[in-house]
Amino acid sequence: MSRLIARVSEIQNSKNINIVKFKLESQTLSMISLDINEEVYVGRKVTLLVNSSHVSIAKNYNGDLSCTNQIKAKIVTLKDGELLTHITLAFGESTIDSIITKESSSSMKLAKGDSVNILINASELSICEILND
Repeated sequence: MSRLIARVSEIQNSKNINIVKFKLESQTLSMISLDINEEVYVGRKVTLLVNSSHVSIAKNYNGDLSCTNQIKAKIVTLKDGELLTHITLAFGESTIDSIITKESSSSMKLAKGDSVNILINASELSICEILND
């Protein structure tokens, strides 16, 4: 699991569905939520949570995707296991982990220092903690 500290920048609501936007460094991230805690409001600092297996990576990508959260990052570390590769990615002062199959890592020829795009669906991001400023 990766934890990211961000600030709520916008909340949209329609028929009990919420889209919450966050500012993290120079990035904007979006989350879909059915319920939203009343302590979550624009300007509030929160800790976001994303499962490392829900963080996809694109290399040399140029096109359109329905994936709302797309972040340009650099690979800091790659650790190959028997079946999976654990990757740590950095953007600004933040880091996020991804776990992909070793086969995918190998076919993409991923290496430390590579520039990649992090892809996270809005449904895979959640608030795990509401912080006091």
